[in-house]
Amino acid sequence: MADIFNRRNIGISAHIDSGKTTLTERILFYTKKIHAIHEVRGKDGVGATMDSMDLERERGITIQSASTNVEWKKYSIDIIDTPGHVDFTVEVERSLRVLDGAILVLCAVGGVQSQSITVDRQMTRYKVPRIAFVNKCDRMGANPEKVTEQLRDKLNHNAVLVQLPIGLEANFEGIIDLIKMKALYFDGGNGEIIREDEIPPEHKDNARVKRDLLLDAVTMFSDELTEAYLEDRVTEKMIYEAIRKGTLALELTPVFVGSAFKNKGVQLLLDGVIDYLPNPNDVANTALDLDHEETHIQLLPDAKAPLVMLAFKLDDTRFGQLTYVRIYQGSVKKGDEIKNARTGKKVRVGRLIRMHADEMEDISEAGPGEIVALFGIDCASGDSFTAPDLNVALTSMFVPTPVIALSIKPKDNKSAENMAKALNRFAKEDPSFQTFVDPETADTIIRGMGELHLDVYIERMRREYKTDLEVGAPQVAYRESISQSSTFDYTHKKQTGGAGQYGRVVGIMEPNHESNFEFVDEIKGGVIPTEYIPSCHKGFKQAVEKGPLTGFPIVGVKVTLNDGNYHPVDSSDMAFHTAAFSAFRETYSKCRPIILEPIMRVAVEGPTEFQGSILGTLNQRRGIIQSASEDNNFSVVEAEVPLSEMFGYSTVLRSVTQGKAEFTMEFSRYAKVPDAISEELKKQFAEKNKNK
Repeated sequence: MADIFNRRNIGISAHIDSGKTTLTERILFYTKKIHAIHEVRGKDGVGATMDSMDLERERGITIQSASTNVEWKKYSIDIIDTPGHVDFTVEVERSLRVLDGAILVLCAVGGVQSQSITVDRQMTRYKVPRIAFVNKCDRMGANPEKVTEQLRDKLNHNAVLVQLPIGLEANFEGIIDLIKMKALYFDGGNGEIIREDEIPPEHKDNARVKRDLLLDAVTMFSDELTEAYLEDRVTEKMIYEAIRKGTLALELTPVFVGSAFKNKGVQLLLDGVIDYLPNPNDVANTALDLDHEETHIQLLPDAKAPLVMLAFKLDDTRFGQLTYVRIYQGSVKKGDEIKNARTGKKVRVGRLIRMHADEMEDISEAGPGEIVALFGIDCASGDSFTAPDLNVALTSMFVPTPVIALSIKPKDNKSAENMAKALNRFAKEDPSFQTFVDPETADTIIRGMGELHLDVYIERMRREYKTDLEVGAPQVAYRESISQSSTFDYTHKKQTGGAGQYGRVVGIMEPNHESNFEFVDEIKGGVIPTEYIPSCHKGFKQAVEKGPLTGFPIVGVKVTLNDGNYHPVDSSDMAFHTAAFSAFRETYSKCRPIILEPIMRVAVEGPTEFQGSILGTLNQRRGIIQSASEDNNFSVVEAEVPLSEMFGYSTVLRSVTQGKAEFTMEFSRYAKVPDAISEELKKQFAEKNKNK
């Protein structure tokens, strides 16, 4: 086990096609983890090391986050290469939940793009310190200084360049280190030999100006450096310490430059990981004490403390379930007994593994801060494991709401069996992928984050599970809500000889934009006995599960129960459950119900000559343009568009831009559908019910 101060856990996150996987490939090469470089869309047919799935190699995108461990200058670094496509955002969420630091990769041409904003928001959610790497400085139109400005303007980072490029685009030769004030060149066949030289005369003035800006920014984090700066006795060590302090406090983002593809700047970025990103000891992690009303307790990154670790990712391999875990406290050895905090079950650790993409290395012990994998442990993604006598749990990760659904049908019995196995596995591995059987049509429905997300799972069912499927048309996850308040006074009375049923509920139903459903108990004087209140709650809750207009769930409702009546003999849990359910249904129509649709945040990027056509395609789809910007014959259009209008958009976009534009989309919010569409949806639902 590496000394905890010599350990780093980092993720590599970015917008799709910014070069994350290429960067990871170079890191593996320079740390001698691999002996030959393979390209993401390589002609050698091998593909990038970290893209271990056939689908990833074919499409040239990362679908699953992959983990590896490398050594750099006696430091042990666990790296997770995460997907850039917004449909696989949960893979990024689960990785950031367990990482201490991250590299935010930005394209020197594209700059801060839509998905860069999403991953940055995720890093902020988990308080992950990051350094930025402006990649592709060899590309036409590269401008690292403009990207640094965008980091400040679009992401509100206190971004500061710690390096400058020597030349740009085709003339990108090397890098100026603004701390050492030296020029660095990358020689040898793959840039493995770093040659230090004096800064070329034509770059000296700019380097001095940028160094002053750097010192100006970092003196905020060190009084010692401020004094030294004023007295002109600044040392490199002081600058490193001040940058590290600012980065760990999430108040500074050091910006590195380079080109992973052209083998320039990667080793210096690795030095930056060691110099500026936290070791497990620098990060405060807490757990919930299950014995004391889930109060927060501090975890200690101490190998001798009782074990606490989080299962953040599951993978089904030919040897059984592989569970990726991050150890926060204590250590785990082969043969140890550990407890699942959610189920209370105790299990024994069989095999303990360190992962390198899809290759495995058996280890006998792992300590705090390490990311390892266990074999043969049955659990769900997000479960906590502890020492047998410890009763604590870690908070799980944020899981976004699926917005798109498809019906799937197996063509034969063998396919039905395989489909069930596949769905069971995928739902366990990916919390943003949901599956259920529609009780009315008996169809199997799968839900996910977008067309590509579900496409990939359907393709995996066909390839990995040999399942022959019929796939239905995509369905949008609509919602229902109310737009005005109304009171209710409902009595449920049933007399059938012997004991009857009686329950009366009185209250108010009103819109509530803060949560999906809220129940408030304001019963006084025991007009409804306390033991029947939970049944009222359940009745209202059941009523919001399926709206009468479209059959979709009802959201944004607050129900306040403030009066009622009961009968000493005829009242029961069942009677009050039915009274609440019927009261909701009866009052719902008086509250001017509306239908809501998911609105997506869409960003389209392409050559400026096609900007008019791009705007046209979005306007035709009820899109509301948020912004349109141009830069170097390249334009970015951002809009909000209803999900129902986005099906098949990629084909349309390709045809109007000669295949030169691409788009990303992610869920933004729910909004009221136009009246004409609302009437059409109601008609379709009524027709469907009539046919039954």
